[in-house]
Amino acid sequence: MLKDTIAAISTALSEGAISIVRVSGDDAIEIANKCTTLDSTKCKSHTINYTSLIDPYTNEVIDEVLISVFKAPKTYTKEDLVEINCHGGIYITRKILSILLSNGARLANPGEFTQRAYLNGKIDLSQAEAVADLISSNTEATHNIAISQLKGHFSSELHILRDQLLHLTTLLELELDFSDHEELEFADRGELLEIARKIDKKITSLAQSFETGEALKKGVLVAIIGNTNVGKSTLLNKLLKEDRAIVSDIHGTTRDTIEDTVVIKGVQFRFIDTAGIRQTEDKIEQIGIERTYMSIERAKIIIWIVDKTPSSFDIEDIKNRLKNKKL
Repeated sequence: MLKDTIAAISTALSEGAISIVRVSGDDAIEIANKCTTLDSTKCKSHTINYTSLIDPYTNEVIDEVLISVFKAPKTYTKEDLVEINCHGGIYITRKILSILLSNGARLANPGEFTQRAYLNGKIDLSQAEAVADLISSNTEATHNIAISQLKGHFSSELHILRDQLLHLTTLLELELDFSDHEELEFADRGELLEIARKIDKKITSLAQSFETGEALKKGVLVAIIGNTNVGKSTLLNKLLKEDRAIVSDIHGTTRDTIEDTVVIKGVQFRFIDTAGIRQTEDKIEQIGIERTYMSIERAKIIIWIVDKTPSSFDIEDIKNRLKNKKL
């Protein structure tokens, strides 16, 4: 598979001004050479060259393009790589891809350029995942996390952890190998304990960073809870700057959860307006209140709105549900 030369459209298909078609593999430069009026094989690496792209079977000029030539191993995939910058438009872009495929390239699978970068040792697995995160990032916070991971900060932390674990296991194995010789001690017990504590601290920190990263990617879930008619829907509408939820002085207006997102200082928050909590015989309202409890369980942050009206629910029960939540 890695010996194949692959090609794909790198930009979204649209009527935009510019499109990019990418080719990677041992024959990338030779295939591009067949399809242009320029001798791509003589182009210096990491240069951009103006040329006409032609259909070699009909000699028809398809477009005036810029070809970027990157020679292995200093490329994204560590293979010879060519990027064709053509005029935008679905027909032109697809036609250029079709010509490349008919001249020896294979259509790349989704994510195959990044897969080759990983398999060829250009990036590690966490960096490969970061590429996908960077593309899908929709806030400043998720963008910053993806960039940090792409630069190898997370990989560096894992390498440090691996070294510490190897050091610990080495000391333990030495102690076990010479356990019959009580006079031999390869590591102070205090030192072993200290190394184990550092490892535990590092693992805990990495696990927490994963949880934080996932929350930022998907949006930090915030549940707005409270009695009926305390202003939950009004608050949601103010946060969203639109009348998303129905506001009424009738108790039990909100029967279901209403969810929408807001970006605050580069972080995406998912606010949930929930059904007011109270004692009721209404079956539909009871289902809504059960969904409120489910929202409390899912949420990372709880906004509990109160007023001077006496609560008609078990406050201690709500307090128990809010344990380990940011209130």
